[in-house]
Amino acid sequence: MPVLVASDLDRTLIYSAAALALTMPDARAPRLLCVEVHESKPLSYMTETAAGLLTDLGDAAVFVPTTTRTRKQYQRINLPGPEPTYAICANGGHLMVDGVSDPDWHAQVTARLADQCAPLAEVQEHLLRAADPVWVRKHRVADDLFAYLVVERELLDEDWVKELAVWAENRGWTVSLQGRKIYAVPKPLTKSAAMREVARRTGADLTLAAGDSLLDADLLLAADRGWRPGHGELADTGFTAPSLRALPDRGVLAGERILREFLGVVRGAGAGPEPGA
Repeated sequence: MPVLVASDLDRTLIYSAAALALTMPDARAPRLLCVEVHESKPLSYMTETAAGLLTDLGDAAVFVPTTTRTRKQYQRINLPGPEPTYAICANGGHLMVDGVSDPDWHAQVTARLADQCAPLAEVQEHLLRAADPVWVRKHRVADDLFAYLVVERELLDEDWVKELAVWAENRGWTVSLQGRKIYAVPKPLTKSAAMREVARRTGADLTLAAGDSLLDADLLLAADRGWRPGHGELADTGFTAPSLRALPDRGVLAGERILREFLGVVRGAGAGPEPGA
């Protein structure tokens, strides 16, 4: 029976230059591999060691990139290793199979959203009206499923984010602040539901997951074993669970550590202390 590995990408396995957290002397910094180019500029990286680990993982398990990115944003990432058969995009709104969104899955998701939470148009209108132009740089809608703002973080009023979270909660939505982006996402739109569907299709009897943000919490709780790095929303709030291992590693080296942990379990060699140790 295969092992399914569903991992978040940004700030879990891949890192922007601003998120690398290279605190060691320059001469001891790890060699980096660029895995994303956008508008002719390098955008995301992993260590060369992590690239080798991911290649090994892709050969040994069902590796499923699991991201809040839209399909278009995901498709500009060039991960090392075998091309994944499955990928989860738009926080579970699209289940990609051989690079194409599964229409039946997407129809199920959109029906569930229509039934269980306030419409996207209402949330989008509130963001346009309530967000301060002083710190908002962009308003975006992702795959007609959720909305997000790109902000100047140093100017952002974080009390406003808390107020937005309360407003959204009452309408069946959740709010997540990640770097320079504030996401408003319908609660029924989850990575975990898509992961369970891939597990069903592949017959996986063991699921592993990793992530750093509030939008990854459901994925980590749904997996048999989960890992989070020492940075991000989940680390900041002390998020924990019996099946979750909180790693101390931060930045791009956390991505390398997470891949080692995945491979240790997949190869049956264990991954150090049990979760929670």
